[in-house]
Formats: sequence, structure tokens, C-alpha cells
Amino acid sequence: MSVRKRVWTNAKGEQSAWLADYRDRDGKRRARTFPTQRAAKDWLAKTQVDLAAGTHVARSVSATVSEALEAWLAHCQKEGLEKSTVEQREQHARLHIRPQLGAVKLSDLTAPDVRAWLDRLRDGGTSLAMRRKALTTLKTGLDYAQNYGMAGQNVARSVKAPRDVRNEASEVVIPTKREIRALIENTPDDWRAFIVTAIFTGLRQSELRGLRWSHVDFDNKIVGVRARADKWGNMGPPKSKAGRRDIPLAPIVVSALKQHRAAQPVGRDGLVFANRNGRPFNPSNLHSRVYGPIQERAGLVKADGSPKYTFHALRHAAASLMIEQGWPPKKIQSILGHASIQITFDRYGHLFPSADDDQAAMARMERALLVD
Repeated sequence: MSVRKRVWTNAKGEQSAWLADYRDRDGKRRARTFPTQRAAKDWLAKTQVDLAAGTHVARSVSATVSEALEAWLAHCQKEGLEKSTVEQREQHARLHIRPQLGAVKLSDLTAPDVRAWLDRLRDGGTSLAMRRKALTTLKTGLDYAQNYGMAGQNVARSVKAPRDVRNEASEVVIPTKREIRALIENTPDDWRAFIVTAIFTGLRQSELRGLRWSHVDFDNKIVGVRARADKWGNMGPPKSKAGRRDIPLAPIVVSALKQHRAAQPVGRDGLVFANRNGRPFNPSNLHSRVYGPIQERAGLVKADGSPKYTFHALRHAAASLMIEQGWPPKKIQSILGHASIQITFDRYGHLFPSADDDQAAMARMERALLVD
């Protein structure tokens, strides 16, 4: 390894640069030029460390961020990841990563580059939620690049998206109990089981659409989450280990499901909620033809007359009802199928009893002991 000055003459006169010279792990001679001796020496020192650690990739053969993401997404498809997951990752790459980082070589990419990219997304109006998702996609793609020798390290791994728990909490829009009752009262009989099950179990829409009768245990009043249907109607297992769970059923849900089973023929896949062909309902149709009209009948509309709540709001409603009943956070995490307790607290932490509530409870306990 060496650093030496290179001098040449062109139309502008005498020019100079500093050349950092080294051999890569395969013994091939490599070189890179820098405007100053200090920059060349600093880079060569770092390269020596990377070579010793086996993490160096020469710039001349380094893939770009776009090339790495393309290889990773092709790998995701070959591995059989859910179509919706691959589609989301492709969207993040196409809209948020490639336009600004795509041409950067992995050997040149730094953590400050990634942080500056996040700042540009923010300044361009990209939401905090989308910035987090795009960063996760970039990190996972660079993990793949590192594992397959395209990058010496994942420089994005140390970068964290900003967090604003207060804003996150405010984004969780939860129907009131009066509104929940109005939804149930205005739901047609043939959709009552679907809406009631959603409200009292917190099942995701994909999990409801993938629910089979074989997973409903009427004797023990439990429903098992063992499958889900994506937006194209393809059946698959829950998206994570935590998604596979058993949920206790309220009496109203047991009754509604029994009536639904008696009234509806069992489809070819044994789905609890299926279209006339026995297949999972289309999510868009569910909203436009079922859930939206139910809200309109219940008077739950915005100023422009559109439905007030997304279907996911019913999952939030279930969580709020569980918290109100004093269920422990870990139990709620398990029932909702959250991968970690942090997700539960990030979304619903503002609903759990506060320190003031705890102090009031202690005061009641004191009165019960000393006043009586």
C-alpha cells in the first residue's frame, strides 16, 4: 500500500492528484485518486482495516444502490415472499430511494448520506411513516447486498428515523362506544358476523378474509388465527410468528358466527367469510359495498359525506375496549398479534392508565383499608 503524487499536463496546464495504491483480497492491484495527500492517506488507512476484516469492495466493481435493490427484489420474488410485500418494497425503491440514492455506488455510500436522504424526503413532504418504511426497505436491501458480497457493510444500519410518539398516537383514530353500537345496529344481518367479529377480536381484515371454520372452536369459544388472504385473494400463513394466535370470543361473536354458519353454505376452502364463489372477498368491494354503506346508515360520515373510518379503525376499537377493561399490555399484544410490546405501546400507550390513575387507585385502596 502506498500514497504517491501524480502529476500530468493538459490544456489547463500542470495538474496533480494523490494516488492511493493497494491490492485487494484477491491480490489485484487497485488505485484511487484524491485531491489531497491527507484524504488519500485517511482512505487508505480505512481500506486497510476493511481488507483485514474482509469487508472491502473496490469502487470500480462496486454495485450501485439501484443495482443492489434490483438484485434483492428479484431474490425476494424467488424466495416466494407475499406479492403485496414485494410490491410495497418495489414501490419504496421506485418512489423514494432510487430517485436520490440509486446512482450512488455502495462503496461510496455513507451513514451521513442516508441521513441527508431522509432529511430531503422530509423536506419534500414525505410523511414520517413513509420515511420509516423507506428506510427499512433500504436497510434490508443493503443487508442482502452485504451478505452476497456486493457491499462491505450496511451503512444504513446505524441510521434511525425520527420518532414522534405523540403524533403517532394522534394518528390512531378510534370510534367511540356510541359509534361502535351504531355500526352494529346498522349492519345488515348477512354482514353482522363479519363486523361483530372484527370489533370484538381485533382481527386484521386479511385475517378475517382468510378465516376458516376449522379454526373456530365453538366449544371453547376461541378463534385461531392460522391463515390470511392478501388483496389478490391468495391464501397464506400469518405474516409473522406473533400473527399465529388464539383469541377468546365474546358471547355476541359466538352467537353471530353460529347464525352465520347456519345461514351460509360452506365454501370450497371452508372460509367463514367468502364471496359467492367461495373465495375471499375483494378488499375494495368490502369497503365500497359493505363497510362504507354501513357507516353511512349509522351517520358516521365526514363533512363531504364520505365514510368516517377505515376498516382498520375497528381493530383500534377492539384494542381500546381491551385496555378499558384493564387487560395487561402483554395480553393485548398477544391478542392483536403484534410482533413486540413496543408496537402495542407506540400505538396505544396513550390509552393505558396514567400515573394519575395509579395514584387514584392507591388512594381508593387506602380509604378501603383505613376508613371503613
